[in-house]
Amino acid sequence: MKLLPIFLFICFSFGCKKSEIISKPTASFIENPSTFEEKLANAAISIVDPTVIYTPDYISLKYPNGDVPAKTGVCSDVVIRAYRKLNIDLQKEVHEDMKANFSKYPKKWGLKSCDTNIDHRRVPNLEVFFTRKGEKLEVSDNPNDYKVGEIVTWMIGGKLPHIGIVTHKKSADGKRPMLVHNVGGGQVLEDCLFDYEIVGHFIYRK
Repeated sequence: MKLLPIFLFICFSFGCKKSEIISKPTASFIENPSTFEEKLANAAISIVDPTVIYTPDYISLKYPNGDVPAKTGVCSDVVIRAYRKLNIDLQKEVHEDMKANFSKYPKKWGLKSCDTNIDHRRVPNLEVFFTRKGEKLEVSDNPNDYKVGEIVTWMIGGKLPHIGIVTHKKSADGKRPMLVHNVGGGQVLEDCLFDYEIVGHFIYRK
């Protein structure tokens, strides 16, 4: 019950307008996707589920391919679950790189060693991983710079790291790509690219 006030604060403080949200995977998929990025966008849309409860608890996970309960999760779990649809386990990939290059990763949490339960679920760690193993792209205010299957990270209110996946779907006015993310209202497809401060832009494929 202690999580309820936190959930409501996140939902009402940071959520976008309901008219800008597609809360069920009614959006059309890319037919016959030919690139990794198109497949990732389809994977992200396939996991849209507004009933997922924003749950930032520390949970012990199996390794590899560990996941929190299906109806719970945070923003990073959207990315983790989408990549898993393409048989890419970010839990394992982040852990292996972090174990070999621990000094390259943030020390914000006072850790002295890796933790397979949480490392891959922390947005700052994903930013380092995507920079090291993928490609760091330019952050801009031009919506055309954000392509299908790319990763965007934000800083909400100057203190809450956030992450989402760019899709092929467009906003109602056709000017911005919509993203799949979870900021408190479930795993949704939303027109929110510029709702928060963008701090990272990446592409990671295998």
